[in-house]
Amino acid sequence: MPAPTNDQLIPFYKEMLLGRRIEERAGQLYVQQKFSGFCHLYIGQEAVSTGCLNALRKGEDYVIGGYRDHVQPLVLGMTPRAMMAELYGKATGCVRGKGGSMHMFSKEGRFLGGHGIVGGQAPLATGLAWKIKSNKEDLVVLCFLGDAAINQGQFHEAMNMAAIWNLPVIFIIENNLYGMGTAIKRTCALDKLADRAKGYNMAQATVDGRNVLNTYSQMTDIIENVRKTSKPILVEIETYRLRGHSMSDPQHYRSKEEVEQERAKDCLILLKDEILKRKLATEEDFEKWEEETAEVVEDAVTFADESPNPELSELWDFVLAPEPEGLVHNADMYRAQAEALAAGH
Repeated sequence: MPAPTNDQLIPFYKEMLLGRRIEERAGQLYVQQKFSGFCHLYIGQEAVSTGCLNALRKGEDYVIGGYRDHVQPLVLGMTPRAMMAELYGKATGCVRGKGGSMHMFSKEGRFLGGHGIVGGQAPLATGLAWKIKSNKEDLVVLCFLGDAAINQGQFHEAMNMAAIWNLPVIFIIENNLYGMGTAIKRTCALDKLADRAKGYNMAQATVDGRNVLNTYSQMTDIIENVRKTSKPILVEIETYRLRGHSMSDPQHYRSKEEVEQERAKDCLILLKDEILKRKLATEEDFEKWEEETAEVVEDAVTFADESPNPELSELWDFVLAPEPEGLVHNADMYRAQAEALAAGH
């Protein structure tokens, strides 16, 4: 397995630190009612996105995920400003405020969305892989799923089709041990979720998602093997979310002691210790990176605060295609109605 070089460790840490601090800030802003709707934080799982997505060909390979989707597009190159403005529903957001927390999207990063329907991204990923194979492209698809998604029917249909047709898709289960407030061991009889692959004669792997170095190394091998063979794989990445399922989660289903035990295995702490062990940085460097990251995060918040809301006239943009001439109900008519509403008529 190709281990990350010393030159990669500090960029990995900075990337994970940005993800952590911008999510913590998003949680504060949600409580302050700066934005509304659902909000699912990625705190504790940053090593998964950094380890997996740095093993890809960024901007070429495809990535698709669920609703815990703020950090992945940042790793793929989205600016913190565009991500934060999207949380706010502003016109400067990555999808002009039309997606919000659960529906980030980046054409440039080939991040084809967070998706609010549990498991709904699995058939979309299989479709992307079919497109890659049909066009004979040297690409792969990474599909991120929560552990609870493996009990959804569309997950199994997508796995079955990917296996039958030998499609270059990597299904990644981010096993943070809980589906909302229910422990996965109460909803799945398997000790290893990756064993679900056996039912489809599909390859499988288990990865320690708390250790970004290990995640990067294993995923580099997995991705290149799928690229070479055009055969799918189910990867279970073991991780833990340090915050609730969503901002409304009281977390009565797990003890404070359990969470504190997991904090000792925090992916940021593990990587910091490794960097210090290799003498690649000092404590002063880490303090400086914290200050730099705080500035980036606050710049994104200020940008989101000061950005304009979308015009009401945009209500139907990118939703309806123009219909054939002569039909009464078309996108132009809806747009005219929206403009009339905006004008107060």
